[in-house]
Amino acid sequence: MSCAAADLALGEQMYDLAARLFPICRSITGDGVRQTIDILSEAVPFERHEIATGTAVLDWEIPKEWNITDAYIADSNGNRIIDFRQNNLHVLNYSTPIRTTLPLAELRTHIFTLPEQPDLIPYRTSYYQENWGFCMSQRQLLELERIGGPFEVVIDSSLEPGHLTFAEYVHRGEIEDEILLSTHVCHPSMANDNCSGLALLTVFARELRRRKVRHSFRILIIPGTIGALTWLATHEGQLDRIKAGLVVSGVGDPSGPTYKRSRRGNAAIDRAFEHVLRHSQAESKILDFFPYGYDERQFCSPGFNLPVGLFQRGQFATYPEYHTSADNLDFISAERLAESYATIRNAIDIIDQDRVLLNLYPKGEPQLGRRGIYGKIGGASDAWRRNLAMLWVLNLSDGRHSLLDIAQRADMPFAEISAAADLLEGADLVAPANAPARAV
Repeated sequence: MSCAAADLALGEQMYDLAARLFPICRSITGDGVRQTIDILSEAVPFERHEIATGTAVLDWEIPKEWNITDAYIADSNGNRIIDFRQNNLHVLNYSTPIRTTLPLAELRTHIFTLPEQPDLIPYRTSYYQENWGFCMSQRQLLELERIGGPFEVVIDSSLEPGHLTFAEYVHRGEIEDEILLSTHVCHPSMANDNCSGLALLTVFARELRRRKVRHSFRILIIPGTIGALTWLATHEGQLDRIKAGLVVSGVGDPSGPTYKRSRRGNAAIDRAFEHVLRHSQAESKILDFFPYGYDERQFCSPGFNLPVGLFQRGQFATYPEYHTSADNLDFISAERLAESYATIRNAIDIIDQDRVLLNLYPKGEPQLGRRGIYGKIGGASDAWRRNLAMLWVLNLSDGRHSLLDIAQRADMPFAEISAAADLLEGADLVAPANAPARAV
């Protein structure tokens, strides 16, 4: 799938933004989230929200806030063998503070590795059960075993009452109905999961500010699970405005793309992505909804059942770099970010532009030639496609079929059908479905 030059330029901007975000140690709470939102707010005026520890959100409760400044495992000479400053994946995310000296046998119970990927550091968390630990490559563990210990063990962290932080940006359109776009901010230094999603939605929001749109848009930057639950709990009275939604994550890797349907299965967002992917050159995958994954499972829980899908490139937990130190800046690219951006934009444009029209001259075909909108013989090579698109719009604009319905029936890209509809509407041949038909 090739990218237009404009999209590739945006892809390069997304990559640069992801690279700025990559070094930050983030979690579900803490200063890393705030620092990330501050950087994103340089491009888009995100509104930051703080919810205090202990606040009930549905069946959950806002946890203590976690922050960390340093962590290491050192030998008896003070040489750091495992160093948080070298890679923040080295610490079990949400580790409680500790400063002690331990034999290897005892330290070993707090070490996480990937024996089947001996050069990689795994990403592990302990959000809701207080614990401490270190993540390292299998080869680094072998080095600890070679040294033998004892080892100085330090995690300079805090876990205390504070706040959960999330951000949102609302772009008002012509109507109050909303399109919701969400991505998670809780992962530390992993480029695809999810610096890529943060960068893409920030650039999307920035570009959205330059466009006139029909729907209103709400962009969420939230910690995984607890952030979605918090937003749902605090916005429950406004959820009927959401007509389509998308969770975005892992959009910079070379796989995919992959779309996971909403719980409804045939919502506008599902149909839009299926249509876009059908007409793209990419080898895509479309999955039915299942109640595991990212925050789509919160938005699609039965008490809310919002029309929210998930877009990624490689499906989560299926590629070897997933949740490891191999998910670095070499794993993502500007081109793949640009492809993801274009796919999402095209699907969202369908939802925003889809409408039902009425043929004002329904008895036979109106004479397009005398209106100057029918392609002439010897004209542009794509004239026949434009003519066919107009004929499809005229034939199915009966007040019952939307433009997306017509595009699917015609097996033509939505953009071609929409352009034909604009042309016909400008010639007063079709109108919004509440307009009366004309006698011929």
